[in-house]
Amino acid sequence: MLVSKNKPLISLSIPVLNEAENLDALYLRLKSVSDKMEERCEIEFIFSDNHSSDGTWDKLIELTKIDKRVRAIRFSKNFGFQRSILANYMHTRGDAVMQIDADLQDPPEMLEVFFDEWEKGSSVVYGIRKGRSENFILRNLRNVGYWLVDKLSEHHIPRHAGDFRLIDRKVLDALFKMKFHNPYLRGVIASLGFNQKGIEYSRSPRAAGKSKFNIIRLLRMGMSAIFNHSTLPLRFASVFGVLILILSTMGAIYYFLLRIFNPELTPGLASIHILVLFGIGVQSLLMGIIGEYLLKIYLIIRSDPVAIIEEHLNFELDEIKL
Repeated sequence: MLVSKNKPLISLSIPVLNEAENLDALYLRLKSVSDKMEERCEIEFIFSDNHSSDGTWDKLIELTKIDKRVRAIRFSKNFGFQRSILANYMHTRGDAVMQIDADLQDPPEMLEVFFDEWEKGSSVVYGIRKGRSENFILRNLRNVGYWLVDKLSEHHIPRHAGDFRLIDRKVLDALFKMKFHNPYLRGVIASLGFNQKGIEYSRSPRAAGKSKFNIIRLLRMGMSAIFNHSTLPLRFASVFGVLILILSTMGAIYYFLLRIFNPELTPGLASIHILVLFGIGVQSLLMGIIGEYLLKIYLIIRSDPVAIIEEHLNFELDEIKL
């Protein structure tokens, strides 16, 4: 580890995807923070390029030439945001790692606050967003999603907290022992325990470029969070199945008695169709829930790599772990 005996090494983990317009401004702010904290810690910058199609990788090549603290890996394709974060974590060397996005919505200057809390004994320090600049629908969809994921999860997952956080090395070591195909990292880290603390901050508008998260991607992440961290859908399938069986039995008894006491009752074709279609719909829903969990098990057993590295900068060959 490239760190002096008296100062800890802090790794800044920055996943990027088509962020060429933001990298210069981001680097200047990261450098400013690192210069300000040079008496307290050493810092390295670890970028993971999720196979950008713009000039992001060329920008990273330039940065690695002017600052040896900048290290970068480029994936062979887009492996998804959460997996890119995990792959980046695996290539850090710090005593603690701070995750930050490249769009400058999360202020790099918060490193000082996070670092203070880490020195006081917090193993995980995460940012809690007091506000964010986005449209009404997206903002409320996030709020509902945070509430739902927290309520359904088997453990508390902080609301209004994203991936902006500082993590101690022992937390990362515990994280790397776990197996998952498509992790929901804020949920996984919350489930590990340790001493965790949230710090409120105001989120800034995106500096440049467009957000990679639309409603579809947010819904996919929400589904991943629920199926990764809750068994309630499976239990719901079992309880709902028993409930439908009880109601069906009661309905059968009711119609049987009704037929006995009213033999001239005309059979209802419409009611039969409704019941059949309802039964098919319920079975499809329950099979879909079970299928989601079976898919998760299959993907974990298949053990695909977290990501595949196509190129790397300022890394030795034996440091590449994917």
